[in-house]
Amino acid sequence: MTQMQTPPWVYPGNSYPPPPVPPAGSPAAPGQKPPRRVRRGTVAAVVAAALVAGGVGGTLGAFIGGDGAAQPAAATTATTTSSSSGTEATDVSAVVAKVMPSVVQVNVTLQNGEGIGSGVIISSDGRILTNNHVVADADTITVTLSDGRTVDASVVGTDPSSDLAVIQAKGVSGLTAATFGDSSQVKVGDEVIAIGSPGGLQGTVTTGIVSALDRKVTVSDSEQQQGGSPFAGRDQSQNDTGSTTYQALQTDAAINQGNSGGPLFNTAGQVVGINSAMYSPVTGPDGSAGSVGIGFAIPSNQAQQVIDKF
Repeated sequence: MTQMQTPPWVYPGNSYPPPPVPPAGSPAAPGQKPPRRVRRGTVAAVVAAALVAGGVGGTLGAFIGGDGAAQPAAATTATTTSSSSGTEATDVSAVVAKVMPSVVQVNVTLQNGEGIGSGVIISSDGRILTNNHVVADADTITVTLSDGRTVDASVVGTDPSSDLAVIQAKGVSGLTAATFGDSSQVKVGDEVIAIGSPGGLQGTVTTGIVSALDRKVTVSDSEQQQGGSPFAGRDQSQNDTGSTTYQALQTDAAINQGNSGGPLFNTAGQVVGINSAMYSPVTGPDGSAGSVGIGFAIPSNQAQQVIDKF
């Protein structure tokens, strides 16, 4: 019997979208690392932030623009599912229409690249909750609202030990703030809705259930460095092992790179978690990873404690 070990949770080591493939025999583009080959069967979990290597930001911008990110509602479909009680149908499209204005895309520039994450509005004057790993070490931060406006933002405060941060969008008012629910009341089997910007596709909606409670998720700095992430090497926590650890909600709602910091809603439209990581078997020759229905969210009650600090 193979002894089970705690799986490693690492930051993504690959950019999104991939840079253009150079002609055969040509050297790698400056500032880009060759793909890291991983043995088949190796498993890793990645924090769901889309990282863009230096030099391909224009490609990503064109991709987002062509997709119509200013109209995130287009990413939703009119869907009904059984409610968590099993006695009523949930009108997912109605819930999404209610909560979509409170979800934003967080865009950052770093010394060696760019990144995309998600966030949730917590006050009408532009306070936004996101993941610390989305904004840490960012040179500049902008926020794209659900109506397509992009505004500058700055960090109000961070809590690296819980991987949460509060940022402030500048020059805005009258925004729709999300309502937070009580994560202690969440049960296995409850329906949930994740909204964010996986791969820069703003306003993407996925649905699923709560698969488990109190999953211990740890992202170590050493594994970030092995992944070649632009976020590697920074101090992510205050513990002796140089890692961020938290008890998470597990969900089978698809969470991918770019969902980091986005909200996980219940069927009442309340935030019950902040999407932050996913577990994925790494089988691609370039170390790429995608959702396999094992995602993790920081419980809303923990997030509320961080909000109250700032």
